[in-house]
Amino acid sequence: MDFETRSLPAQPDAEAPDGSEVRILARLDRGSMAHFQLAPGMASIAVAHRTVDELWYVLEGRGEMWRRAGDSEAVVTMEPGTSLSIPAGTHFQFRSEGDEPLRAIGVTMPAWPGPDEAYRVEGRWPEPA
Repeated sequence: MDFETRSLPAQPDAEAPDGSEVRILARLDRGSMAHFQLAPGMASIAVAHRTVDELWYVLEGRGEMWRRAGDSEAVVTMEPGTSLSIPAGTHFQFRSEGDEPLRAIGVTMPAWPGPDEAYRVEGRWPEPA
């Protein structure tokens, strides 16, 4: 068995389909972890995932997360210590409020399959230009 150990990269590895900065963390076949960062005052692009479930934990900053699945819809405050779920197929969008970036850890189950996993949906807030 191989073990993986990673430190948080100083620079982003990629841009997520929602427009946030992504720093890739540890990965296994049944799950992967990443650090997401959204600049102050920005809203993400609204997306949904085809096959993966995601769990988020907010580290720093403040913002809001909008989620919609079927008849269920909610907007929740995101602040340090908040954890939330994004089941596969859920439409979601988040925004950063205040003077510092919104930073969160996300765990994807199964592991993130690639760029075709997320697709754009109609969101709650205006998207970045």
